[in-house]
Amino acid sequence: MQRYKLGVLDGDGIGPEIVKSTVDVMTAAAARVGGSTLEYISLPMGWEGIAKYDAPVPDFTKAELKKCDGWLMGPHDSAAYPPVHLAKLNPSGELRHSFDLFSNVRPARYIPGCKSLVGEDVDLVIFRENTEGFYPDRNMYKGLGEFMPTPDTCIVSGVFTRRAAERIALEGFTLAMKRRKKVTIVHKANVIKMAYGLFREACREIGKQFPEVQVDEYHIDAMAAHLVRRAKDFDVIVTTNMFGDILSDLTGELTGSLGLSPSINTNNNQAMAQAAHGSAPDIAGKNISNPVGMLLSGVMLLEWMSSKHNDESLGKMAKVAEHAILKTLADGIRTRDLGGTASTTDFTKAIVERIG
Repeated sequence: MQRYKLGVLDGDGIGPEIVKSTVDVMTAAAARVGGSTLEYISLPMGWEGIAKYDAPVPDFTKAELKKCDGWLMGPHDSAAYPPVHLAKLNPSGELRHSFDLFSNVRPARYIPGCKSLVGEDVDLVIFRENTEGFYPDRNMYKGLGEFMPTPDTCIVSGVFTRRAAERIALEGFTLAMKRRKKVTIVHKANVIKMAYGLFREACREIGKQFPEVQVDEYHIDAMAAHLVRRAKDFDVIVTTNMFGDILSDLTGELTGSLGLSPSINTNNNQAMAQAAHGSAPDIAGKNISNPVGMLLSGVMLLEWMSSKHNDESLGKMAKVAEHAILKTLADGIRTRDLGGTASTTDFTKAIVERIG
């Protein structure tokens, strides 16, 4: 039996509500399964960090996260932070950068009881390279990567390296071997020839190590159209930072709602569970938020930790929690955004009851 430390970062807006829901469900699953135990460490982030340490992600928080096996990160409302903090990395970018969380894994699938725009056979996973590309807050050792030589001109740098492409491709191909053995590389090498050409070439080279995996590729614009038309045909998608961000929001809405969309951010040693949606400050504190995206992110975190530590009990916790979440939705218990009437706490209670 092992004991794992999980950081808990409530964040802003609806963050405290949906993170608490996730902790409650994970705690119930751990009690049901037994075996290894989970210790939760509450740490300031977002407005809480600003109030206590004058920093959205305090050094104290980062130092404590280094001691954790993983963490739950609520959404942040960085656009509303004081101007002094707007010039810095937002909390998500700061943690991804500080911990080299290079792999952003975002699944999209049909969830029973929820309306899908692309049918019930969709089950795909997007692997988004998380450290480079055209997101300037993630591609510089120091500085943001945006420059304004005149008030009317902005230059944005994009960094693409073979190392980054190879390691995200390796993550994608490795998972594909456990799924339907199909990988789709998404790029724009027909126009941005050197940068995306390098990314495509590096992914192809990694693919040679997996001869059983079928590989195809699409330009980003064509891929968006194909996902709308035939999302069920895709299995694992490997792409760059900005493209992965856009496509995962698209697939989230196509399969039901962005509010249902989970993700984890990983390096080789730690993982951060983070729902794909934002902080929804307009409904914060009203007890009507949908926690499913965060809940399923917690499930992904347990699955990742189970594989990382070869701990079957963590995998069982993940399955127990996921089954109860999906059963609750299938039983018609849903929050308002999904056409139901349940509050956040009522929805969470229903899940915990099904775990029991």
